[in-house]
Amino acid sequence: MTVIIFVLIRLIPGDPARVIAGLTATEEDVALIRVELGLDRPMYVQYGIFLSRLMRGDLGLSAATRAPVIEEIRSRMNATVTLAISSITLATVVGMAAGIVSATRQYSALDYAVMSVALFGVSIPVFWLGLMLMLLFSVYLHWLPAGGFGGPAHFVLPTVALSAFSVAIIARMTRSSLLETFNQDYVRTAHAKGMQRSAVILRHALKNALIPILTVIGLQFGALLGGAILTETTFAWPGIGRLLVSAIGSRDYPVIQGIVFMFALLFAVVNLAVDLLYAYVDPRIHYG
Repeated sequence: MTVIIFVLIRLIPGDPARVIAGLTATEEDVALIRVELGLDRPMYVQYGIFLSRLMRGDLGLSAATRAPVIEEIRSRMNATVTLAISSITLATVVGMAAGIVSATRQYSALDYAVMSVALFGVSIPVFWLGLMLMLLFSVYLHWLPAGGFGGPAHFVLPTVALSAFSVAIIARMTRSSLLETFNQDYVRTAHAKGMQRSAVILRHALKNALIPILTVIGLQFGALLGGAILTETTFAWPGIGRLLVSAIGSRDYPVIQGIVFMFALLFAVVNLAVDLLYAYVDPRIHYG
């Protein structure tokens, strides 16, 4: 991951030293900044320095502000993680509920309506949805703030915009997983015993359909961190995604490397947690 991050960032067009120095800087000024940032060294030497610092928990200094990158990330991490958690919570609750309703009424008008909305959620760009929500609820109705970070009202529009894609994915996966379990012998046996339909669905069918649903939820949490880049830019949210956009514009290599690495690390940790949850959901799974 560190190799991919390091190489791809340096394929971005533009000279960081020139961007930092400004349009009126002389070639000597640009050369001095390039030496100060270590950009005059061979790429493998730069990578070795980056890797050795990373092993010590040091992500370097921002080329633009000269502040430690880890502090820049820490100051904005709370806003991004809070938005991602609220979005995945909304996506899980709404998506699973929609998937259960759709699966229990297969091929009905309600099923087709839910899946059509899910298809719309998968297809719609998050930034366009965010702009439309702002136009409706902030400009026309004046119900919610258009952007910024503050009280609970500021969370509503970014959370809805960011979770739309995940709601659709979770709903479709819940529906397909439930339809598979509905045909299993233990579900038919539960129905034959006269159990209530809701109990059969929740205690037997849904519990055994949770493994693929949990997998999708874990993957979607990682996708929400990536999607937060567009959402934070649209809603002026002071999170890591907005910092990343700013760093790309200024060609701030250390900040870009640090943020992308933190995203990758969070994604890996979340998926590890999901894997460990498998053993709790399904007792047949054991980790030796």
